[in-house]
Amino acid sequence: MKNYYSILGVTPDSSDAEIKSAYRKLARKFHPDINPYGTQQFKDIAEAYDILSDAKKRMQYDTVNGFFKSSQKQDKQHTSPKQAQSEYKKQSTSQSNANPQKSKKEFSKKINDIFEEFSKPKQKKEELHPKHGEDLFEDISITIKEAVLGAERVINILHSTECPNCKGRKFINGSLCHVCNGSGEKNEHRKITVKIPKNVKNGTKLRIANEGCSGQNGGKNGDLYVKIKIEPSSKISFEGNNIIYNVPINPFEAVIGGSISIPVFEGCLNLKIPPGTHSGQKFRLSGQGLKQNGKSGDMIVIVHIEIPSSLSDDEIRLYEKLKKISSQNIRENLLNE
Repeated sequence: MKNYYSILGVTPDSSDAEIKSAYRKLARKFHPDINPYGTQQFKDIAEAYDILSDAKKRMQYDTVNGFFKSSQKQDKQHTSPKQAQSEYKKQSTSQSNANPQKSKKEFSKKINDIFEEFSKPKQKKEELHPKHGEDLFEDISITIKEAVLGAERVINILHSTECPNCKGRKFINGSLCHVCNGSGEKNEHRKITVKIPKNVKNGTKLRIANEGCSGQNGGKNGDLYVKIKIEPSSKISFEGNNIIYNVPINPFEAVIGGSISIPVFEGCLNLKIPPGTHSGQKFRLSGQGLKQNGKSGDMIVIVHIEIPSSLSDDEIRLYEKLKKISSQNIRENLLNE
C-alpha cells in the first residue's frame, strides 16, 4: 500500500488545508504540461490527494494502515508516518493489556464499520448539470448550376464526443484517463452527407441538427452549421432572385437578327434577337430566375458581340468583301456624342 502522506510530504496530523496546499504545490511542479517527465509522480500525487481530501476515505485509509492523529501537540515537521505508526502500536498494545476483551471488540467494530462503508453505494459529491454540446461550423463551395438545381456534398467533420472510459471526468482513481490522456473527450473524423436545396443563395447557412459536439451529463448534442459559398462565374451572377446571364452572339446574328438557343441549367431556352442588336443589350426572360418562397425571379440575358477565335478562308473573304462595300463610318460622330 502506498504511503499517501509521504507522497504529499505531510503527516497524519496535517489539516485538510495543509494537505490541499501541499497537493497544489506538487501538482504544479509535476503536471505533464510543465514537467514531461513527471507523469507518474503526478498520478501518485492525484491518487494520494483523492484519498486524503475525502474525510471518509482518509479515515478508512488511516485505520487500515495504522495512521492516527496524536493526542498531544507535537512538532509536525519531525513526526514521520513511521513514528506515528509505532506510537499507534504502542497505544494499541497498552489498551489491549488493560482490557483485552474490550480492545478486541473495538477492533472488530472498526473493521466492520470499514467494510460497511465500502459496501455502501457511492453518492455524488455534487449534482452534475446537463451541458449542451458545442456547435460546429463548415463552409461548402458549390457551382452556380448546383446552386440552382441542388446537390449533395460529403464532408469530413472532426467530431468531439465524451470519452467512453472516464465519461468526461478526465481522471480515473486519481490517475489521468489513458484513453483520452486527461482531455475528457474523444476526437474522431465522421463523414456527413449534406443535402443542398435548389435555388440556394450565396451565404445561406444550413443547419444539420445534432451533428455538432456531444453534450455532457445528458445534455443535447450541438448542431452543424454549413455556410454555402457559390463559386463566381464570368458568365452568370445573381441579383436577388434574378439570374444575370452574359451570352455571346456572332456579328451576323447582331446584324440580321434571328432566334438563338441558350443553354441553361435544365435544357435550353430560345431567345429572339432583333436585327441591329448592339453589344450589351439586355433581354428579360420572365420567370426563369430563382424560385424561392413561392416567387420566381427573371433571367436577364446580356448579349455581347464576339468575333470567333478562328475563321475559315471563306469567312475571311466575305469580311473583306463586306469591308469594300461598306459605306458607313461608325466613328464619324464619336466626339460629338
